[in-house]
Amino acid sequence: MKHCACVRATEIRILSPVSSTPVPYWRLSAFYFAYFAYVGAAGPYFSLYLASLGLAATQIGVLLSLGSLMRVIGPNVWGWVADRTRRRARIISITLALGASCFAGFFFVDSFWGLFALLLASGFFTSASMPLTESLTLSHLRGASNRYGSIRLWGSVGFILTVTLVGYALDLLPLASLLWMVLASYALSWACALAVPDAPAVSGHAESEPVWTILRRPEVAALLGACFLMSLAHGPQYAFFSIYLVDHGYSKAAVGWMWTYGVVAEIIVFLLMPALMRRYSLTGILLVCFAATVVRFLMIGWGVGSAPVLFAAQLLHGLSFGAYHAAAVTLIHRWFQGAHQVRGQAIYLSVSFGAGGVLGSMLSGLGWDSIGPAWTFSAAAFAAFGAYVLVDWRVRPARI
Repeated sequence: MKHCACVRATEIRILSPVSSTPVPYWRLSAFYFAYFAYVGAAGPYFSLYLASLGLAATQIGVLLSLGSLMRVIGPNVWGWVADRTRRRARIISITLALGASCFAGFFFVDSFWGLFALLLASGFFTSASMPLTESLTLSHLRGASNRYGSIRLWGSVGFILTVTLVGYALDLLPLASLLWMVLASYALSWACALAVPDAPAVSGHAESEPVWTILRRPEVAALLGACFLMSLAHGPQYAFFSIYLVDHGYSKAAVGWMWTYGVVAEIIVFLLMPALMRRYSLTGILLVCFAATVVRFLMIGWGVGSAPVLFAAQLLHGLSFGAYHAAAVTLIHRWFQGAHQVRGQAIYLSVSFGAGGVLGSMLSGLGWDSIGPAWTFSAAAFAAFGAYVLVDWRVRPARI
């Protein structure tokens, strides 16, 4: 079936092949842009802010793991609420407002336990955003799920903009000014969330199959295990990559550009995903992504002194996150049907970015001080290899 595009005064809308309801392309894209602008302001630089408070690497690892811990708990709570209220868009806007309110507390707190409490609270509310948005977007797209990448890439654009501008700003301003930048991006995310409409009701086919029955399928369990290992592997990258570069003499602007290169590659991959999904199996795409992640983290761990090596490693982010995430989200959406769609995305987020992220951040903090950065990144590469083995063993035989 063909995908139609309706151009109206201010918004391009794609028509799903199974529904006459237009997809609110620009409103969804604007939210992705704003939300990942927040991620671009906070993610790469918040570890530097925590280091500026005099915290040890182990403490930083624990604090940065709390957002991931809340992704274990929060998405399942908010997914349960969304399943019963059918108000995904409203929940996104409310939880972002509450998360921003908690984040404002960082202006007044700098003790470890105070930071601990604030990160728990803000993480709990913010954890609702992605599983609900991913489910909402795919529900709007319905049978046109291969167009997901054309909406999600605007999140990458937002990330690039803020990660670059904030990097330059922090070379001129004190690190404490980061708090204002993050809070402003939080506010923009909330404003954009208010404009996102809820998707039409999804027919309840496949609801007779309980969630636990789906989870017990070998290919589903194996994919979730691989996603857990993939997020665990990214622990050193998300928690300590910026610190690693600054410790080796790179400026904060250079740090911003290194993150930017990776997300540019991610955008290119998102644009290519519809063609890649038509030509290759989702399992084949995942295996290439896991292999690329192994290579990427070995390059970062042992090649930090070479800007060209780091540049090449960051380009692999297009595979280690972009193609991997698009393929995983599509499989989860395919396996968890009907009323289970929100819960499926929540489970995916909880297992991967939640549980995997928690363990990845905490272990990377311990490894940083004990075995050193290079071997910590090598351990991350080994975890990515474990993900490759799981998918090749259990998911590939299902011919997906």
